[in-house]
Amino acid sequence: MNVFQNIKLSLLGLLLISLSTNVLSAHNNTTSCNQHSTYAWFCDLCGCSTSSGSFGFGTLSNANFIGLRYIYQNFESKTGIFRNSPVSKETFNTVQLWAQIPLNDKFYVTANVPYQDLSRTYQGQTEHLNGLGDASAIGWYKLMFYKKKSNDTTAINYNLTKEPSGHSLQFGLGVKLPTGKFEERLIDNVNPGFQVGTGSVDGIFSLGYNYGGDKIGVNTLLSYYLKGENKNEYQFGNQFSYAVNVYTVFSKEKMNIMPFAGISGDEYDTIKQYNESLNDTDGSILNASLGSEVAIEKFIFGASYTLPIYQNLFGDNVQSKQRLSLYVNFAL
Repeated sequence: MNVFQNIKLSLLGLLLISLSTNVLSAHNNTTSCNQHSTYAWFCDLCGCSTSSGSFGFGTLSNANFIGLRYIYQNFESKTGIFRNSPVSKETFNTVQLWAQIPLNDKFYVTANVPYQDLSRTYQGQTEHLNGLGDASAIGWYKLMFYKKKSNDTTAINYNLTKEPSGHSLQFGLGVKLPTGKFEERLIDNVNPGFQVGTGSVDGIFSLGYNYGGDKIGVNTLLSYYLKGENKNEYQFGNQFSYAVNVYTVFSKEKMNIMPFAGISGDEYDTIKQYNESLNDTDGSILNASLGSEVAIEKFIFGASYTLPIYQNLFGDNVQSKQRLSLYVNFAL
């Protein structure tokens, strides 16, 4: 792995995040965007090393919802050191039941329960793996900022309601549970991410900074995933994820259309087994995404397509090819 390339990509991601802010667009046509909450990113779908950590966990619309999301991913893994070495082709199909539930004005919870359907084709043979994945939940605290009151001491302000400035911070603390099955026989694959689950309890730490207007917005989030060791003494590498999305809003009667574009990235630490680091199991990836969301009454429909800009996974032996996400939610 080229360390200097990784450092430059990480700095690029952090610079974009530091210059950007995060906001949601209005679900109701008459409501200002800066009154809405953020959406977060969630860790790798199967909890494993090659699945990107920067999947959106939420929508651009007014945030409280319950819904279904489908995510398609495919990878190619080279099983030798030569250019003409055999290639394994892996397909990940995931269906998530996901939700964002408010507790009060400052606290809310996001959660998902995934079902995995994976396939791997190698030298004419196809292997299938499916089942319940690792369920996750994050508790969030939202800190809102408000506009300053007028310095005119002679004026009488009869409106005691605080006016949101559009700025806010989100702090997330969560956990991923080992509800998906981990199979030790699969860890010898070039792509150890070919698993339904990790078998470990992982910690999730997130920080977001948000700002937005009525017609345009930007959202960003930083997340760190502290991976635990499973009963097989196997531990996927800790993960740092970042993401930035820019969107605009086209409002029509009872409908909002929100096209967006963004970048996202992940940095993976080395996998460990029996407390020993495994060679060529760290990596990094930087993605570009395009998509759109449509909010009609209580229903929210979304789609996004993602391609890698740069990647170096497992000693460059694993290549992420593309990703497609489709979802339908019901606003609460």
